[in-house]
Amino acid sequence: MTWTADPELDDGPHTIGRWLIDRAAHSPERIAIDDRGVTTDYATLAARSAAFAGALRDAGYGPGDRIATVSGNSTDHVVAFFACAVAGIAFVPLSWRLTPRELADVLSRSDPALVLVEDEYESLAGAALRIADRMPPTAVLGTTGVEAGTLPRSPRPRMRRPVRDDDPLLIIFTSGSEAAPKGVVLTHANCFWNNLALAQALPLTQDDVVLAMLPQFHVAAWNCQPLLAWWVGATVVLERSFQPARVLQLIADRGVTAMMGVPTQYAMLAAERDAASADTSSLRLALVGGATMPVELQQTWATRGLPLTQGYGLTEAGPNVLHLPADEATDAPGAVGRPYPHVSVRVVDPATGLTLDGEATGELWVRGPSVFAGFLGDDAATARAMSGHWLRSGDLVFRDARGVFRVVDRLKDIYISGGENVAPAEVEYALCLHPLVEAAAVVGVPDDVWGERGVAFVVPVAGAALSADEVLAHARRNLAAFKIPVHVEFVDELPRSTIEKLARSRLRERAQALRAHADGREPVETRSPSRGES
Repeated sequence: MTWTADPELDDGPHTIGRWLIDRAAHSPERIAIDDRGVTTDYATLAARSAAFAGALRDAGYGPGDRIATVSGNSTDHVVAFFACAVAGIAFVPLSWRLTPRELADVLSRSDPALVLVEDEYESLAGAALRIADRMPPTAVLGTTGVEAGTLPRSPRPRMRRPVRDDDPLLIIFTSGSEAAPKGVVLTHANCFWNNLALAQALPLTQDDVVLAMLPQFHVAAWNCQPLLAWWVGATVVLERSFQPARVLQLIADRGVTAMMGVPTQYAMLAAERDAASADTSSLRLALVGGATMPVELQQTWATRGLPLTQGYGLTEAGPNVLHLPADEATDAPGAVGRPYPHVSVRVVDPATGLTLDGEATGELWVRGPSVFAGFLGDDAATARAMSGHWLRSGDLVFRDARGVFRVVDRLKDIYISGGENVAPAEVEYALCLHPLVEAAAVVGVPDDVWGERGVAFVVPVAGAALSADEVLAHARRNLAAFKIPVHVEFVDELPRSTIEKLARSRLRERAQALRAHADGREPVETRSPSRGES
């Protein structure tokens, strides 16, 4: 099976669809994807993507459109991504971890021209679409679905034109400090420069085998190794879920040389019964993202002969900002590294806005060609996130005399649980949908396995009989599992500062004291007489 580029189109030099064109021409028979043992070579991946892109164009879809997906990691999903890249359509992978209400919200915000659904998630997507603001056309992913000619025509046909570097490629929804998730728009050029920087700092070759186990609704599932792997002709082993024993077996069986995970995943791998005897000798690059690796866990893997490469990033930056090579990690515990190539950073005093030189503690600002094009349909939020061409990370960092950074704290209220950002405002909003909840506040507290877990402080409606079990059952109906608080504390009122702002620092202290006496496994309702102690 062969494929050549469309001679009618002269796409921009940084467009990502070109990577597959070039790779398929150069090494058509090399394996691009190993999806649960079913392999796809570069020629086949390119041919399927081209055919799908052509069908999308013929059906009236094109630049300016967005196609949303609800899918697990799969070859079909990758084909859809590259088809969108070739056709100039923005690809919007949505989380299958969300509840129907949450998914309906992001569907409404993304306003897609088409929704592609993997058959496993038809029930979830159908429930979400029924309560969304509008019902866009839908189709089933794959060779027996949309690739077999079941593509609905576009309700708003687009003019055909070449793909430009500044066309949106990926739109990733992420939780910030506000209640509503925001769509981060990354252009072809953003992703090109992000992967070029990754290639210079942590290179891959066509001989690498990359294990991709992060869900593809995360930016890291594309821009932290997989896209670079497809650029250079490597093989990507796709995993749909994280199962520690299976991951260790895959590393040995497939000869995995590179992978990325969040600290929670590395902790679970280390705790697996057969981890110490597992054959991980093929691994040469194990990248950590999503949060800072605990020192003890870093040392555990180093002792087993696998030093981990710490990274730091945020979706709005593409995401790669800082990295620390594995050979430096043991000498700089807790550090997240130095900037990637083509990435500029500065440390800014949050109080004065002045740039700090030398050793300094302040907010990390980021600038470079991989910084996002803005939040989808939200100019006000984009303006708040930017200062000129600088992206304000919302993270408080310390830069030492060598230029190595450590994350001190988050200026934003978000916390990270198992590698997933959780916005307290979003959880609080969902809790307050319960008719017997007058007010709620949520803070993150440290957790040995998940990094952080949420603790909820709830003010019931006066005279209401409300239990923690009822609050948590309500939360499960309205929130993805990773957002559900691990502990509920009833209070008479929430603490406020002198300017009536919620005093989260006081709540964090109280939450940490509560968690110090809990086993971390089951949410526990504390005794009613302690309500006023917060």
